[in-house]
Amino acid sequence: MTIRNVTIIGGGLIGASWAALFLAHGLHVTVQDSDSVAEARVAGFIRRAWPDLVALGLASALPDLARLRFVADPAEACRQAQFIQECGPDRLDTKQAILRGIEAGAPAGTPVASSTSALLASDIQAGARHPGRVLVGHPFNPPHLIPLVELVAGRRTTAETMDRAQAFYESLGRAVIRPRKEAIGHVANRLSAALYREAVHLVAEGIASVDDVDRAIASGPGLRWALMGPHLTYHLGGGEGGFRHYIRHLGPTQAARWRELGTPELTEEAIAALIAGVDAELAGLDAATLEGRRDRALVGLLRLKAELGL
Repeated sequence: MTIRNVTIIGGGLIGASWAALFLAHGLHVTVQDSDSVAEARVAGFIRRAWPDLVALGLASALPDLARLRFVADPAEACRQAQFIQECGPDRLDTKQAILRGIEAGAPAGTPVASSTSALLASDIQAGARHPGRVLVGHPFNPPHLIPLVELVAGRRTTAETMDRAQAFYESLGRAVIRPRKEAIGHVANRLSAALYREAVHLVAEGIASVDDVDRAIASGPGLRWALMGPHLTYHLGGGEGGFRHYIRHLGPTQAARWRELGTPELTEEAIAALIAGVDAELAGLDAATLEGRRDRALVGLLRLKAELGL
């Protein structure tokens, strides 16, 4: 079944970004949000995002906002939905309450994908009338530009639901991964958290400033990671012997560094140091245009990666 009608639960930053992507692909989009300013907020986001979607070849010159509607009641918003993207607050009790509202109106077979960054599908679907259609469909911010979507099944999610969700996201040009088992934070956020733990440790221990840490990533390994993951990066770093040479001959140096990595605590002192460091970075930037410049850079990078087949 071709999906044409999509409902987004929650018109915040992630929901608005999903809405822009869905509209760019010609879908009819219903956004459920009880906030009186949600309609203006989401429509404004879509208008700002549209030039980037045009640049990527995903959209025409102007967004067709006639295919976008807003509904306050979750059950009503889901009655005609063929796919539901849930984007509520990342708290388990809230997610379960949202799911009850969805199930009051949604057809029984409609997949419900949660944008949760940390919660488990098994916990969200507990108590659901139709748990087999509930899964994690976790994007990276902003979803209309970053192609990664992590699809994670709960204990009771059906294989059919997973396959339908994967086909849907891939029809939107998303890069889908399906982790083999549930874990808090899924895959990409766990990798991000591992890096950020050491970033905080370096600042808290006075080894480097916040600016040093950000420059080290953005001007160093981050450039390579934008093109390929850590394993292929180390494969190229292994010379003629590739990854086999790297892991056998340089792997021990990795293990030595692992033993030295920190386990920082977010004490008030550490938090203050991090905030001060970020404030100092922002003082040297045009902070008001930072998000827009980041998004334009992402568009350029995505186009370059597509051109080079990366």
